[in-house]
Amino acid sequence: MASLGTPSTRPPTAPWLEELDILIRARYPMLYLVSWEEHRVESVLAELARAHGKALLHWSIIRGLRNVGSSRGASLPEDTRNPIDAIAAIEKLTEPSLVVLKDFHPYLEDKGVVRAVRELAHFLKSTFTTVIHLCPVLHIPAELEKEISVIDVPLPGYGDLLQLLKEIVAVVRRSNKATIDLSREHADQLIKAALGLTLSEAENAFAKAIAQDGRLCVDDIKRIQDEKRQVIRKNGLLEYYPPGEDLGNVGGLQNLKGWLNQRTSAFGERARQFGLPEPRGLLLLGVQGCGKSLTAKAIAAHWNLPLLRLDMGRIFSGLIGSSEQNLRQAIRVAESVAPVVLWVDEIEKGLSGVGSSHSGDTGVSARVFGTLLTWLQEKTAPVFVVATANRIDGLPPEVLRKGRFDEIFFIDLPELAERKEIFRIHVQRRKRAPAQYDLDALAAMTAGFSGAEIEQAVVAALYEAFGEGVELGQQHLSRAIQETFPLSVTMKDEISHLRAWARGRTRPAAAPGAGSPR
Repeated sequence: MASLGTPSTRPPTAPWLEELDILIRARYPMLYLVSWEEHRVESVLAELARAHGKALLHWSIIRGLRNVGSSRGASLPEDTRNPIDAIAAIEKLTEPSLVVLKDFHPYLEDKGVVRAVRELAHFLKSTFTTVIHLCPVLHIPAELEKEISVIDVPLPGYGDLLQLLKEIVAVVRRSNKATIDLSREHADQLIKAALGLTLSEAENAFAKAIAQDGRLCVDDIKRIQDEKRQVIRKNGLLEYYPPGEDLGNVGGLQNLKGWLNQRTSAFGERARQFGLPEPRGLLLLGVQGCGKSLTAKAIAAHWNLPLLRLDMGRIFSGLIGSSEQNLRQAIRVAESVAPVVLWVDEIEKGLSGVGSSHSGDTGVSARVFGTLLTWLQEKTAPVFVVATANRIDGLPPEVLRKGRFDEIFFIDLPELAERKEIFRIHVQRRKRAPAQYDLDALAAMTAGFSGAEIEQAVVAALYEAFGEGVELGQQHLSRAIQETFPLSVTMKDEISHLRAWARGRTRPAAAPGAGSPR
């Protein structure tokens, strides 16, 4: 195996670790680290405790307060599992210490505990001891907001995963129980496939890949991606889609396709050297069934990037404060696997409560909306956001402001040439030769049909032919079309309103005369 090397762009110290070190040296009394990775953060804190000459203590509801940094720590009461008793013991510490409170956030629901923590924070300002809350979620009562400084611990970066892979390779080589067959390029791909996992999850994924066939090679990239998809799905906020749909499977939309083709290499280093910023995202507005979701999937495949789908409906939950935390967590995961395409499906439904948020949901929708807008405007990670919307009346005007998205495209009902292309795609996808059918006649019959309605007409015709025990014929397709009532008929007024709004406000996804707003 070639040497994996060390990426030259990796900073010597992670920004969050530098900030943590500064706050400890500045004698901040109370910090809050948001992370799922207890073991990784514990190792970091152990190094900091040694560097600053401080004792290291851990607290949990199971084991209470205990000294883990050295044997010279002060004696502690026997039973400090109760949060109040633990706080009292911390206040009596006589030497500079780092005290880690694990999963302490549920006990901050108790007003007595909140009061005790607040008084402890005031007391510690005159000492060299820092209390660190280590929790997977952010939950700080209003009484403590001015007493606690928050640090989000990011998921492992490229350098962290590179070091992990080196350690695994070294162990495997010493044991001679598996084969390592990785070039530097393949190792780079393997590490990028694992971005977004915790160190523990990445270690498990690499170990699983080795256990399956006794070797670690480029073929394991797909297995790592599958493992990542399972991990991302656990929180229920994001869905992971491996590259699948091809842009060629999207009929028409030549303007949009041309825009995407210009930016195919925009995430590479060559584009940075040329002075180009990374693309920020697109807002796809249009008639239902005209290919917005399909386009989002095809963009990721066309650029060979993973696709994450964010369901705004899942962001909101019944717990006050958890909705904002859900969105922050989803954003952190998306940024950790960047470059990535983040698909926000039917964004207007998730933001439908913004206008009445102060009367119906205590302002949760407005706060989530504000968090999303700020991130869209200020994000620096290469996360390309593809937001889709069907209704403009449910879309807050702030979303449409330049800077949130690179462009707003309107996807209209397909025109004649586009309908012919859509028929060709779906007939060919069902293993039939398009030349056997009069696609021009079918396209002429389907004026006002969306791409989804054309696909369903082809499927319905296949069912009819299958039921008759014959091959699919022109007559089956014609009958299926005649029996379909498209949305352009049943929702004529709504579609006319959408088209009128889009004219002059958005860029048509189709070439002039082939589906532009009219």
